[in-house]
Amino acid sequence: MGQTRSKDVIVTTRLVAAVASLTVVVCIIAGQGATAWAQDRVPILVELFTSEGCSSCPPADAFLQKLDEQPIAGAEFVVLSEHVDYWNHDGWRDPYSSSDLTDRQRNYATRFHLETVYTPQMVLDGGRQFSGSNIDEAQKAIEEALHRPKIALRISNVTLAQNRLRARVESSPLVSSCGVRTVDVYVAVALNRAESQVLRGENANRHLAHTAVVRKLFKVGKIKSGEQFTREIDLKVDGAFDPRNLRLVAFLQDPDSGKSVGAVTKTPDLDSQH
Repeated sequence: MGQTRSKDVIVTTRLVAAVASLTVVVCIIAGQGATAWAQDRVPILVELFTSEGCSSCPPADAFLQKLDEQPIAGAEFVVLSEHVDYWNHDGWRDPYSSSDLTDRQRNYATRFHLETVYTPQMVLDGGRQFSGSNIDEAQKAIEEALHRPKIALRISNVTLAQNRLRARVESSPLVSSCGVRTVDVYVAVALNRAESQVLRGENANRHLAHTAVVRKLFKVGKIKSGEQFTREIDLKVDGAFDPRNLRLVAFLQDPDSGKSVGAVTKTPDLDSQH
């Protein structure tokens, strides 16, 4: 067990060092001049398909946490930890797993022409996939993502009261330079941090920590070319959620290619919870 943890630390350290070495040339965010606000860093959507039942996943989980700490000037990593349910065997059920997230990963597998799903799988901006522990692929994918045009996206007025999560989501216009004609607008409700003491399975007797764990994922709208998005959303959520441990993530995704052209994250306004 000690050797496994040492290996995890080595892999994670190499991943973080590789990412930190990147030189960033910030791409201008498409359409930002049409709004009174703009994102000053390039948003990169990072989805990690993972499981507590997978012994290869902890290094990728730790890497996602490091990306969430924003190690690159000019880049804004919008991370999501998406726990799949096909590892729920050998006596351990991942408490954060979801069949809906497994279906989402299967849709990616079809788009990427993969024979099967696997963990840990990292998907950047919906357009490139690789093992969550593959240092070279992570570095290449991040470098490419930093130079793609993105749509400015904003979440504001986030409140949580009486099992209802409310927020305002808005975007700048969808412009042709992004290379898509229509995008779906998604909103994810995620836990900032989640932990488990795993008792059985491949990670038996290990304490695992996760970042931005998706608990709900909603499609809340659509944007066509030339249009912009503004909507007050009202979502039903678990009453046990602690607003201090929540984040709301919005992202724009082409329904055909799966590519993301905008993403943003926001925590609830704690002053408005009472």
